[in-house]
Amino acid sequence: MTVTESTALRYQQSDPDVRLMLRVRDDDAGAFAELVSRYEGRLVRLMRTIGPKADLAEDLAQETFLRVFRARKRYEAGAKFSTWLFTIAGNVARNSARSLGRRKEISEADAGRGDLSPSSPALLTHNAPDASGLMAARLVEGDERASVVRAAVESLSERQRMAMMLSRFENMSYQEIADTMNLTTKAVKSLLSRARVNLKEKLEPYIEHGVIENGAADQQATNAEREIE
Repeated sequence: MTVTESTALRYQQSDPDVRLMLRVRDDDAGAFAELVSRYEGRLVRLMRTIGPKADLAEDLAQETFLRVFRARKRYEAGAKFSTWLFTIAGNVARNSARSLGRRKEISEADAGRGDLSPSSPALLTHNAPDASGLMAARLVEGDERASVVRAAVESLSERQRMAMMLSRFENMSYQEIADTMNLTTKAVKSLLSRARVNLKEKLEPYIEHGVIENGAADQQATNAEREIE
């Protein structure tokens, strides 16, 4: 898509990272190093959430930066730099998921093998029946409470997780998320709404018995994702 001069000028003036990327386009190694420094941690966190395996997050972040560098000569300032970067990151994550098999199939296989590691979605099913008893309260104290919430986040679809991350951690508007994910703003709102509903459903046994506060699922999810860093 061709970017108009007025659009390019607007983003150059408003986004310092766009200006850095334009320097990268001109083979400025220092500008590229600065962008890596600014976004590496954020990309790793994103990849831990939307990538097929959390332990691949750093590799996927590096792959994203490699693609940015390879595409530098074709770069046009048609959006905020972060929007362009996270679009590439989403493509990298999806390609990785395809090469390793669908995430859902992996999760189901883990559940079938009785995988009850602290971050496994199977933990929700395992613990939920006992949520009214003392055992459930003990299981979700401290770090294990965060693990339960992480498992709920992991159970969301890839698109729901990505929309949530871009909204909560990158503070993107509906339009920016839509641009990043190649969706309409209506679809983004629907994704975020379904993510909240799905989280609440997964955590309902714990909410009902006061283990996790009612209405705090979003905040619990935010806290859990921060602990992944």
